[in-house]
Amino acid sequence: MGTLIEWLASLLLLACIAILFSGVVARYMFNSPIVWSDELASILFLWLAMLGSIIALRRAEHMRMTAWVSALSGHQRVLLEKLGVLASLLYLLVVLRPAWKYALDEMVVTTPALEISNAWRAGAIPVGITLMVIFSLFRLFKSDQLKLTLVACIALAVVALPLVALSPFFLHLGKLNLLIFFLGVSGFSIFAGVPIAFAFGLGTVSYLGLSTHMPLNVVVGRMDEAMSHMVLLAVPLFVLLGLLMEMTGMARAMIAFLSSLLGHVRGGLSYVLVGAMYLVSGISGSKAADMAAIAPALFPEMKKRGTPPGELVALLAATGAQTETIPPSLVLITIGSVTGVSISALFTGGMLPALILGLMLCALVWWRNRNLPLHNATRPAWDQILKSLVLAAPAIALPFVIRAAVVEGVATATEVSTIGLVYSLLCGLLVYHQFDHKRILPMLIDTASLSGAILLIIGAATGMAWALTQSGFSLLITQIMSNLEGGASIFLLVSIVVFVVLGSVLEGIPAIVLFGPLLFPVAKQLGVNEVHYAMVVILSMGIGLFAPPLGVGYYAACAIGKVNPDEGVKPVLGYLFALLLGIFLVAFVPWLSTGFLA
Repeated sequence: MGTLIEWLASLLLLACIAILFSGVVARYMFNSPIVWSDELASILFLWLAMLGSIIALRRAEHMRMTAWVSALSGHQRVLLEKLGVLASLLYLLVVLRPAWKYALDEMVVTTPALEISNAWRAGAIPVGITLMVIFSLFRLFKSDQLKLTLVACIALAVVALPLVALSPFFLHLGKLNLLIFFLGVSGFSIFAGVPIAFAFGLGTVSYLGLSTHMPLNVVVGRMDEAMSHMVLLAVPLFVLLGLLMEMTGMARAMIAFLSSLLGHVRGGLSYVLVGAMYLVSGISGSKAADMAAIAPALFPEMKKRGTPPGELVALLAATGAQTETIPPSLVLITIGSVTGVSISALFTGGMLPALILGLMLCALVWWRNRNLPLHNATRPAWDQILKSLVLAAPAIALPFVIRAAVVEGVATATEVSTIGLVYSLLCGLLVYHQFDHKRILPMLIDTASLSGAILLIIGAATGMAWALTQSGFSLLITQIMSNLEGGASIFLLVSIVVFVVLGSVLEGIPAIVLFGPLLFPVAKQLGVNEVHYAMVVILSMGIGLFAPPLGVGYYAACAIGKVNPDEGVKPVLGYLFALLLGIFLVAFVPWLSTGFLA
């Protein structure tokens, strides 16, 4: 069954690539767009995301925090592992019936282009959940430790049954339920080693099921909406692009050139990582996709040079937060559309703040690497640098080819990744003469697994964001912000704190949609330029998005880097603090955001 699912996921990934690239060719070369291509790709993408989640569950590759688990002794660790599987299984069983009901409700809806029942797409969620239940049971009972499994079942029942019994009491607690379920249930689950996606989902369904009368199939709908968003289709395609660059020798050629420039400098490739994220950020429309395009090319060489894995994902996550304001960022477009601020002005104002934060990260990289031994590294001769540049030129051109395709209208932010795949394939065959066809299937399966793990976190986080909205949390925050005293300076300081928190629980776009129309008029009344305030808000949310323990972007960085989240927690805090200092500078020097506006 597992092998069949891996083959199906690989075929779906290839089908998505073929459909999107065909759409580019038909529209740009023949001026005859395929009207149904995006719709079909969206349907297949949701199935790919769910099958990838199953593969990740089967291979135990869903992101989780294991600091507590790792600190325990043998039997205690196994018991907590069993509890993690049981907690995930409990969440899956709770949402299984609402998922099937949601799919049945979608049967009467007809898709606009293909004119087929929407159940063909929505059915991916209940089918995926059913298969994850089966594989969870396999994982739970495949070993001979049935006694520990029974103890884990009893322990989970001791926690869960009293919560169910207290449901009438929770109905009258109001906002206190947010602390009990989102901080209590989700937070404890994360630290107990439950995979992040299931911990988020468990907190959401327990809040809705035990303290409200809202139907759970609404949460399934929010998951569907989030996981089938066309922009996120760039995530698996850029993940595959990174693996393809490594296989074809493009990554090795690019790293060789960059090493010839900065290899003799302490922490040289860390500077390259900061600069590379600045270059590619915003191209795909997805921060996870941006990171997936960079990490596979740089991480292997950085590990060879002795950079700890935790440091790698910490810097990757920090650069993800740093580059949130670089156009064409979806967050910038969203904030302009919901607040009426000029999108072109936001694009202009976003470059310098991101550069300032990048310089703050580089300063910390220099400090952390100032005593690093260089192992007799010497600066290469200029002819060697020029030779490596000629060899690496096709690889270095890739980010510019991708960005030009978006800017010139050749492809959308989602389709552009297929251009990168075809470009890399041709470079591997014609320029670098490296293409190992035996690695294609494992690469496709790895891409599906990694993408499924990332997308399930995003789906669960979107459901949590919706539940927080329905609780009245957004209205409460707005009332508090409107009643602040102390003028623009205090308002900006509080905004930084508030949006760091919101970024960790709501992500960027949901938080902007909820709070942008409410808080931007308040900022304008206090004399804060709207573009300036937008930069402060977006960068603050970026810190929250990539800050553990709740920031979903941090776990995406760990998944892409294939590093345990525990290893990156300590180093990422230092980088986030450097970013926070940079945000204070942007907040209190408005010219950095508005100096280049007409």
